[in-house]
Amino acid sequence: MDAIFEATIQVLLSQGMAGLTTTGVAERAGVSVGTMYQYFPNKQALVYALNERFLTTLAEQVEATCARMQGRPFEEAAEALIDTYWAAKTERPELTRALYRSVAELETDALLHAFAARVDKATTEIFCQTSDFRSPDAGEVNLLLTTVIYGSVRNAFERGLGQEEISGLKSGLKAMCRAYLVAVGK
Repeated sequence: MDAIFEATIQVLLSQGMAGLTTTGVAERAGVSVGTMYQYFPNKQALVYALNERFLTTLAEQVEATCARMQGRPFEEAAEALIDTYWAAKTERPELTRALYRSVAELETDALLHAFAARVDKATTEIFCQTSDFRSPDAGEVNLLLTTVIYGSVRNAFERGLGQEEISGLKSGLKAMCRAYLVAVGK
């Protein structure tokens, strides 16, 4: 499976979604087309599975950060979440860009809702367990923070920002989250 997923990534990066075929992926992965079809009936199923794998790994990283931040101040937890999400998305930025483009052609609502539910559970819990959380509605605070964080990261990729611009954006995002936490009385 690792070889198939890596081959899929390579084809997506070199040829885009339009050039991706199960036959091309099978050739690059060194497996038979029959083997490909045992797991993935078409390229959409293959790309869906690749996105699912990426989101599962991302959710695991967020959950690990949340576990590590238990009992820490709210501001530290929010900044750790930003750092974790940003690091996961920028580990292989070309892959992140390719995955963002690939989902436009897929029906991914169920996948994205499952990811959001899993991550929201972890992030809401960590914010409630911080040493200084005082807001009466952790779910509302979490929704705003995660939406701003995830949207900012995606926008940075869609714009193709350089490292210096990303660094400034990330710093500003942290400042904005801190200001919001002060405004809601964390």
